[in-house]
Parts: sequence; C-alpha cells; structure tokens
Amino acid sequence: MRKTLLFLLTSFSVFAQNQIIPAPVNYEMPKSSFGTFMLDARTSVDATDDNPDAKRIAEFFANTFIIGSQKMVFKKVTTPSFQDKAIIFTINKTPDAQLGNEGYTLEVNEFTIKINANKPAGLFYGIQTLRQLMPAQAENKDFQMGLYPIMNCKITDYPRFGWRGLMLDVSRHFFTKEEVKSYIDLMARYKFNVLHWHLTDDNGWRIEIKSLPKLTEIGAWRVQRFGHFGNRENPKEGEPATYGGFYTQDEIKEVVKYAAERNVTIVPEIDVPGHSMAALAAYPELSTKKDLKRYVNPGTRFADWKDDGTFKMLIENTLNPSDEKVYEFLDKVFTEVAALFPNKYIHIGGDEAYHGYWEEDAGCKALMQKNNLKNTHELQSYFVKRVEKIVNKKGKTLLGWDEILEGGLAPNAAVMSWRGMKGGIEAAKQKHDVVMSPTTFAYLDYMQGDPSVEVPIYSSLSLKKTYQFEAVPDSVDAKYILGGQGNLWTEQIQNYRQALYMTYPRAFAIAESVWSPKEKKDWDNFTSRTESHFMRFDAANLKVSKALFDAIIKMKMDGEKLMCELSTEMNGLEIYYTIDESIPDKFSTKYTEPFEIPKGDVILKVVTYRNGQPLGRSLQIKRSDLERRVKK
Repeated sequence: MRKTLLFLLTSFSVFAQNQIIPAPVNYEMPKSSFGTFMLDARTSVDATDDNPDAKRIAEFFANTFIIGSQKMVFKKVTTPSFQDKAIIFTINKTPDAQLGNEGYTLEVNEFTIKINANKPAGLFYGIQTLRQLMPAQAENKDFQMGLYPIMNCKITDYPRFGWRGLMLDVSRHFFTKEEVKSYIDLMARYKFNVLHWHLTDDNGWRIEIKSLPKLTEIGAWRVQRFGHFGNRENPKEGEPATYGGFYTQDEIKEVVKYAAERNVTIVPEIDVPGHSMAALAAYPELSTKKDLKRYVNPGTRFADWKDDGTFKMLIENTLNPSDEKVYEFLDKVFTEVAALFPNKYIHIGGDEAYHGYWEEDAGCKALMQKNNLKNTHELQSYFVKRVEKIVNKKGKTLLGWDEILEGGLAPNAAVMSWRGMKGGIEAAKQKHDVVMSPTTFAYLDYMQGDPSVEVPIYSSLSLKKTYQFEAVPDSVDAKYILGGQGNLWTEQIQNYRQALYMTYPRAFAIAESVWSPKEKKDWDNFTSRTESHFMRFDAANLKVSKALFDAIIKMKMDGEKLMCELSTEMNGLEIYYTIDESIPDKFSTKYTEPFEIPKGDVILKVVTYRNGQPLGRSLQIKRSDLERRVKK
C-alpha cells in the first residue's frame, strides 16, 4: 500500500513539475537523479542567520500551508534527513546583481529546499514558485494528503519589468474588502505586483473622503437594476438608492497593508474630469449645468457612440475646469487619498472626457480666452496640469490614461496607454514613463470565447491574442516602459466568481508577458502549463474560463454559399459538428475543411474532443446568427 501511495504521489509530482506560470528565467532538473523532496508534517522552516526579513517570509509560508492537520514548525535544522527536512530562507549577504530586488533562486534536494534572494520580495516570489511545484490538490484547504512530493530542481528567476499590474474596477460593481483581498492573493501568486484600484466612476464613488462626506453618503449608492449594462432603466422619482457600498479609510489601510505583505502595491484611481457622475450626484455645483436633479448612474444609456470612437454625452458627467471650487474639491480628495496610499503614483483617469458641455459654457469660454487655449483639448490639458500640481504637492506622481497627452502632456506625468500602443509610444518619445495596457491585448472584460456562450460585450479578446502582448514597441527606448497590466472593467460582471472567470487564464498570459524573458514565449508550452493551472483553480473551487478548449467559428460568403471554417486555439483538439439538429459527439462529422451551411432553419452544433473525451463547451448557433457573423 505504501509503495502504491508513493507511486501515485510521484506521478502527481511529475505532472506538476515545470508547470510554472509565469515561466522562470531558468529551470534545471538534476541529470543524474530524479530525487524528490517529500513535504510533510516533519518539515520545518528556517531563516539563515535569523535574518528578520527572511524569518518573516518563512513564517508567512509556514502559516500558509497546513500539512495534515498542523502548521510547519519554525526551527533550526543542523543535519537535514528524511525525518528532519527543512525549507530554508536566506537573504543574500552579498547581493546577486542578476536577481535584483525581486529575483530568487530555488533549489530542491531530497532533504532541503533552499530559497535565496537579495530582498524579501524575492523570497516571497520563491514561495509562489514553490507552491506551483506542489500537486494541484495542495490548493484545496480541506485536502489532507499528508505528503506533498516536489521533484528536485534548481530555478533562477527574476522579472523583466517592475510594473506587473492588474486593474480592478469596483465602481461599476462593488466588491467587498474580503473579495479585494482574495483578488490580491491570486495576483501575488502569479507574481503581479501592482493593483490598479479603480475607485470612482459614473456608477459609484467607493472611497471615504472625510472632508467630503456626501461622496459616500450619496455617490456610493444607486438604484438596484439588473440586465445588460447600458440598457437599464433610469431611476424613478423617489426610488431609494440601495445598491453599492464604499471602503472606509480604516478598511483601505487594512487592504493596503494586506497587499504590501504580498508584495503588491496599490495605485488608486480617482477618475476626473470625466466619468464623474457619482461625484456630481453628491456635489452637482461642480458641473457646468449645476443641475440638482442628479443621480448615480445605474447602468443606463447615457452616451451615443459612433463607429469612429467619438461620442456624445446625454448626461453631463464632467467636472467644470473653469470653476475654482473644482480644484478646491480635488485638493481635499487628493490630500486624503495620498495619506492612505504610500506608493509613488495617483492615477487621475483623464479618459473619455466629453467636451460638449464645456464648449457651451460661458465660464469655460472665458477661461480659454484668458489663457489663449485654442480648443477644449488644450482646456483639458490645462485641467490636468493644475491637477498635477495638486498631486505633486502631496508628494505623488500623476498617472493618467493616454488622453492626457491631448493638448500637451503635464510636465512630470506618467501615461497609461489603453487606446492601443500609440499613446504609450508618443509619451515614451517625450521621455515620460509609460505603462502599457492596450485594449488590443489587455482588456479582460472583453469576451474570451464564442459570443453564443459568453456574456455579450462589444469586443473579443482571446487567450492567444493576449499571449502576444509585448510591452516594448521597437520604436521606443525600453527604459521608459515601466511594464504592463491587464484591465478588468466590470459593466457586465455582477459577482466575484465572474470577475475571476474573466481575469483568468488571460492574466496568466499578461503575467508571462511582463515577468518572463521575451524569448521564453512558447504558445504550445504555455497552453500545457495553463491547463495544469486549471486543475489548481478547480482544486481551490475557484472559477476560471476554459474557453481555450472551445471551437472557433468563422463565417464567410463564397458567392451565394455561406461557408463555415472551424479551428481551435489549443493544438491537438478534434472538432465534431452537426447541422441536422442532432447532438454532436465523436461519432459525428469530424471537421477537416470548410463546409457550407445549407439554407433553411439550420442550427450548427459544434463540440471539441481530445483522446476520445469531450473537452470544450457545446456551441449551438442558428443560421441567421451565423449570417450576421460574415464580415461585410
């Protein structure tokens, strides 16, 4: 029985080895031996020279994992053995220049696991890699295997970029403090180190500002609505605003501390001058119209968008740049925000600010004339430059979306490029720091599978496309590219599990793009590792998208014929389909080449298999819907 158990454990371990995401710089297994470290209740943790930073990280690790029914013991191990194994954490006395501040080495032998780093952050990331060397079942807190086999190896690893971020929008959907912490836990596990916290927008103000209490008394709440965001009903007269919430300053301090313990920096975003409907619901006098009948938008249609990306606001959602009270208001906001977040940056948004109301306003016209501003783009630049002075006085650097380039970039500002890479390239050429987060690769709210089985939104972004993300364009000096991040907007995300589904596995691809060496990119290898991490999410009862396994359907016209082409992102899958109303399985027609969808009331049904077993979701699409997919 013992031999069988060891065989099974070793099998689990072999499958788990070198499935690390993001891919490390270097991974080696010993050529002469396939030894295994058996992590069990007899394993202790140790910190070399009693270094306080190493000891803190070691204790963090010991408190994370329960072996059998007990935590690991912190003690010195002089002669490691099968009965007295140790995981040893060491801060290098002489820094290894190759590792930098976040790199580490990890060496697994039969009786010891040694993690070395220059800084505590490196030891922390060594833990995340060690965690991935354990079997997937280790992610289930209720699973008590008692033995966690880890194959002998040596890893040297360090990040490519210093900014490895994810953005979480809590305005459109409010996530609790504990949910934000959980999101941070997963980020840290995949070596992300920046949480861009989108705290304010048209649909909710989520941060307590004590000097401006109406921001949360009014701005944090909206009427309850269901259905597709953008198509919801306006509030009725006297209808109570019951949906929403906000984080108190004590809660924010708690989350910031929690994140710091996991090597995650939180960058807050206060989105101005546009996207300010929630703020204006609380303080309508800060708008040009000063309309007192304002409310926090519950997801109604409030703008008309054109095909060229321009839009017209149907409701005013911008602050008035000609009103001095606006700058007094922002000074109060940023004074309190700066005190809560110890990081270098404050993100001020700056995106999608509609200028139509400014163009009609006498005060804005007078300000433009007084300051020789040629157009409202220069007026927005005036606003951003004044806000930058406020932010700088708080000891912070202003960061904004790439629209802050329009009309002239503020002198010390950093740019987050979302409308493709163009804005980032322009800012870098002006010698400003840049974070790349383009819609083309990094918008995690976009559909990641077939529209017939995904929550509908206006665009798609596959895992394979996300994996192609490269933060440094050929035409710029790499020293101005801080890194990259994925953005999760939450218009169509109604709960935390759906947020995870939309974030992962595309966040795996972002993580690998900003951590791993560029030459490590290998799609087939990445998808193999991604599949192993599906098992980890399953073991932890976390939701993850497996659209990677689904068929991809492309339609085109060949004369009068409606032709269908099927494919998959992941190699090695077989596709079966029917057009006769039967349910497809491995005995149905196997896809080999494009085929015609006949006229009539036809439904295409598609499923994927591997090794005789169904894998992807079953897709069922009417001919009329297939016709709409043909590109004009």
